[in-house]
Amino acid sequence: MPVITTIEDLHRIYRRRVPKMFYDYCETGSWTEQTFRDNCSDFAKIRLRQRVAVDMEGRSTATRMIGQDVAMPVALAPVGMTGMQAADGEIKAARAAEKFGVPFTLSTMSICSIEDVAAHTEKPFWFQLYVMRDQDYLANLIQRAKAANCSALVLTLDLQILGQRHKDIKNGLSAPPKMTIPTMANLATKWGWGLEMLQTKRRFFGNIIGHAKGVTDASSLVDWTASNFDPRLDWSQVRKLKEDWGGKLILKGILDAEDARRALDVGADAIIVSNHGGRQLDGALSSIRALPSILRAVGDQIEVHVDGGIRSGQDVLKAVALGATGTYIGRAFVYGLGAMGEAGVTRALKVIHKELDTTMALCGRKSIDGLDRDILLVPKDFEGDWA
Repeated sequence: MPVITTIEDLHRIYRRRVPKMFYDYCETGSWTEQTFRDNCSDFAKIRLRQRVAVDMEGRSTATRMIGQDVAMPVALAPVGMTGMQAADGEIKAARAAEKFGVPFTLSTMSICSIEDVAAHTEKPFWFQLYVMRDQDYLANLIQRAKAANCSALVLTLDLQILGQRHKDIKNGLSAPPKMTIPTMANLATKWGWGLEMLQTKRRFFGNIIGHAKGVTDASSLVDWTASNFDPRLDWSQVRKLKEDWGGKLILKGILDAEDARRALDVGADAIIVSNHGGRQLDGALSSIRALPSILRAVGDQIEVHVDGGIRSGQDVLKAVALGATGTYIGRAFVYGLGAMGEAGVTRALKVIHKELDTTMALCGRKSIDGLDRDILLVPKDFEGDWA
C-alpha cells in the first residue's frame, strides 16, 4: 500500500490507473484552460498568519451546511460519469462520504442511478439537477429524487450551453468508451480498471436510459443529450423549480454579485460560487477570487459555498476564513476514487481533514466558527482592479 500524504499522491496513482479518456475528462477545462488553472493558482496567492501560545486542546472541524451536521465544511461535488472513473463509482463515493460525515452530491449525468445510490446508502444525499427541454423527464427526475429521500437539490445554472473542452472532443468521450483503435490501445494498459468494469452492469447514464423518451441505448442517448440541455432556463423557471422541489435548494454556478442577489430573490437556501471547474466560460474569474464580492452582495442572508481548485485542507480553510459556509471537492475525490475506489475517497477526505485541522491550529483557531479573515494575508489586488 503506497503512503498517501497529499491529494497529489492520489492524483499520480489515478493517472496511471484510469483510461486516458476519463482522466482527461476530469483534468480538462474549456478552451485555453485559463480559468481551470487559475482556480488552483489563486488559492496559493493567499497566505496564512501563524499564531502561537494559544490553547489548542479540544479542536473541532465540525460545522453545518444548510442545516445539516457535517464533520468538516466540505461536500463531494457533483461529477458526471463518476462511474467511469471506477466501477460503481457513485455508490463508492457516496458510501465514503456517508461514513466520513460529509454530504455527497449525485450528478444528473451519473452512471449509477438515483435509485442505485439510495439502495446502497443509509443517509440522504444531495441531488444535482440539469434542466432539460423534456419537461416530462425533468418532472419525473425531481420526483425520483424526492422518492429517494434526497435532502437537497443542487440546481446547476451555468450549463445551458456546453463549453468546448478540446480533449473530450479529440478523445471521443463516451460512456461506455467507443472501441476505436487508440482507445483499445490505451485500455489494454489499464487492465485493473477493465477487470472491475467487467464485473458491473452500470456502464451507461443510469438517470437517463430507460427514463427519457426514446432513450434505450448508447446511440440514442448521445442524440438526446446533445439536444436536451435547455438554453431557455431563466430566473422565473428557477423560482418554479424551487416550488416544485419544495425542499432545500442550492444554486450552483454563481460567479457574479448581481446573480447572487437574484438567488436571494427566488428563495434559494444556498449558492455555490463556481465556474464549473473551469469547464464552461474560459476567462472567467477563479471561484476564490470571485468569492469576496459575492459575500459583500448578500451578507449573511444566504449560505455562500464555493467550489473550484480545492486540493487541500488549507484551501478549505482559506475559503471559510474569507466567509464561505462550505466548500466542495470534485477532482480531489475523483483522484482517490480512480486510484483506490471507496478507500481512496476516504483517504482523500482524511488528507483534507488533517490538513484543515492542523492548519487551523497553527493559525491559532480551535473551531470552524473561529475562522475569519484575520488569519489570512490577502494581496491588496487579489480581487483585481477591473475597468
